[in-house]
Amino acid sequence: MTPLAIKNIILTVLSGTGAFIATALGGWDMALQALLAVMVIDIITGLLVALVWKKSGKTETGAVDSRAMLKGLCRKFVMVCIVFLSWQIDQSTGMNGVLRTGTILFFTGNEGISIVENVGIMGVPLPSVIKNAFEQLRKKGDSVEVKKE
Repeated sequence: MTPLAIKNIILTVLSGTGAFIATALGGWDMALQALLAVMVIDIITGLLVALVWKKSGKTETGAVDSRAMLKGLCRKFVMVCIVFLSWQIDQSTGMNGVLRTGTILFFTGNEGISIVENVGIMGVPLPSVIKNAFEQLRKKGDSVEVKKE
């Protein structure tokens, strides 16, 4: 088998896996993209706070700790699992994505607030409008009314 064939097989498997996961989470829409984006940015800013500033609230020393990082990654994995669960409930009850969207908005807001805290530790000024937007997302996700149609 040629290197090009191996590369194509790997890309096919990865794209198929990505499509399967996106479908299982209710589709690759802007809400899911935003959630995953803030999760990645939260991981990056959290690592920077621990590596460079050594002010992480997750450890006694404030420095990087593999156990604390593993716990954080596990929490993010569970958030994605809850999005999956909310989509399954939506589908089984005919709620047309209301629960999924509310769940994603809530988690996006929470992750965004964590980013705001990390950026604050770094001393980077952040416009109030961004801070407020994350808080509003969290509140909106927490107050979504579930109505069966």
